[in-house]
Amino acid sequence: MAKQIDYYYAMPSPWAFLGAERFTRLAAGAGASVTYKPCDFARVFSRTGGFMLKDRAPARQAYRLVELDRWSRHLGIRLNRQPKFFPVADELAARFVIAAGQQGIPMGPLTLAIMRAVWQEERDISDADTLRALADAEGLAGAALLTAAREPTTLEAYERNSDEAVTRGVFGAPTYVYRDELFWGQDRIDFLERALRR
Repeated sequence: MAKQIDYYYAMPSPWAFLGAERFTRLAAGAGASVTYKPCDFARVFSRTGGFMLKDRAPARQAYRLVELDRWSRHLGIRLNRQPKFFPVADELAARFVIAAGQQGIPMGPLTLAIMRAVWQEERDISDADTLRALADAEGLAGAALLTAAREPTTLEAYERNSDEAVTRGVFGAPTYVYRDELFWGQDRIDFLERALRR
């Protein structure tokens, strides 16, 4: 049976960023294909009992920063815990990546470039010029992707990803779904690896 992983994530999620390269290596090493599904997690949270960061209790917000520091040091991944452009509206960035996928462009490298822009480069991923420049740097046609990102069909795909996530029991980012088993969080990648080996 073919190995297929559905990957539900938010473009500016620090946890998705911390797990991105390990997840990509794992999937490639296991011979698994990945379907990238950027989601609107405000939409997901509203239907699954979650809270956006600004609405969480101060103690939870403070502990999140501790954990980000722990994990970035543990993984050796540079990360600015409180970047200039965060929280950030991410719909355009998500649709930008979806548009790439619709054109047959691998979504992983562009996703990672956008995440790095937030967590390492102090860039605003809600800004169209920033997205275009990131795509151009990846050797892609940024202007054409922006045009495609604004098409109604791309919005429909973004909304479909979000609704599908809820239907499948996803409630946080990142979530990896393999053979209908959910693995929530970059700290569950080891368990995903075990499942892929079974």
